[in-house]
Amino acid sequence: MGPCRAACDLVVHMGVDVLPIIAATEGIRGAVDWLSAPQRLFPLAVAVLATSLIAYRRWTRPPIAACLGAVIAAAYIAALCDAVFFRAASRPDSVPITLLLVMLAVGLWIGLRRAALNDQRRRDGLPLLEGRADNQVLTWPHLLAIELVATLICMTLLLVWSILVRAPLEPPASPYTAPNPAKAPWYFLGLQELLVYFDPWIAGVLVPVLIVLGLCAIPYLDRNPNGNGYYTLRERPFAVALFLSGFVLLWLLPIIVGTVLRGPNWACFGPFESWDPHRPALTAHVNLSELFWVHGLGRTPPEAGSGAAAGCILREAPGLCLLVLYFLLPPWLLKRTVFRATYPQMGLARYAIAMFLLAAMFLVPIKMLLRWCFNLKYIVTFTEWSLSI
Repeated sequence: MGPCRAACDLVVHMGVDVLPIIAATEGIRGAVDWLSAPQRLFPLAVAVLATSLIAYRRWTRPPIAACLGAVIAAAYIAALCDAVFFRAASRPDSVPITLLLVMLAVGLWIGLRRAALNDQRRRDGLPLLEGRADNQVLTWPHLLAIELVATLICMTLLLVWSILVRAPLEPPASPYTAPNPAKAPWYFLGLQELLVYFDPWIAGVLVPVLIVLGLCAIPYLDRNPNGNGYYTLRERPFAVALFLSGFVLLWLLPIIVGTVLRGPNWACFGPFESWDPHRPALTAHVNLSELFWVHGLGRTPPEAGSGAAAGCILREAPGLCLLVLYFLLPPWLLKRTVFRATYPQMGLARYAIAMFLLAAMFLVPIKMLLRWCFNLKYIVTFTEWSLSI
């Protein structure tokens, strides 16, 4: 609080009442901390991403983008005057995330700006930016030479950074002195954040595998010839929005939440809140089988007798029915409505794989909403086989 305290003392000596300024500052901090809760941060991020894609022709104009960048940079610099925010932003894991967000914003602006220009040129009947003769070079030696120089620059920066930044080894792991919070490296914190909502096997194994397989399958599943080799959003709105939603909302945002906002006992703290180790851990949650059998029907859930699977399946029948409907009904409806023209081009096999990957992707935010709104822990849980969804 040193810089803020010095600024307040200077304003007092100038004869200005600082009480309204302090009250406004505290109100802004409280609002930011309130919005930083995951149940509010994720919908806010969805709204910001949707707005940026809808209004991409306007905000990507250089004057408007420069003003937005200046406002965000000024707000970040002003927030650094707060001691709590400064500690959170200067943690070793927070620095690469800040750089990642800056590079993401710059890359997103470049891509959407070129998409806006290409879409406008398409409407005006002009050639695309990537189709001009003065914008084409040979891969060898021009492109590879540029990539080699960029690689050397990045390696030099990483080498200098690794020398200047102190990164000592932690003491040997001990069950008697476990850190609180115990966190993975920042690039794995997205998966650790998913552990709040999913079973460890799903969050640590199944979700990464589906992400890799989904990215590898995109070129084989997408039959749309538009947008190959040039930037566009008007011709590929669904594909661009889907990719950015998966990358920004389901990958980067959990990393940010797990790194910056998760504190002791894995409780969620705002960026201006001090980490209180005495804050209670996450509250107890209920499974869908408990809601159906105990709270809905007022009876004890069926149990497995002598290791038989019939009791387990009967107990989890409500969740299993919901999952079957979720994975079968929306693809059938989309085939008859939104993807009516796309389905004949894709065929049954491609369409089935694409819909499965799409449903698995949207299951992540749906499970988050169920946890926030209904305090639901698992839709289906087979503790006998260590399998929970």
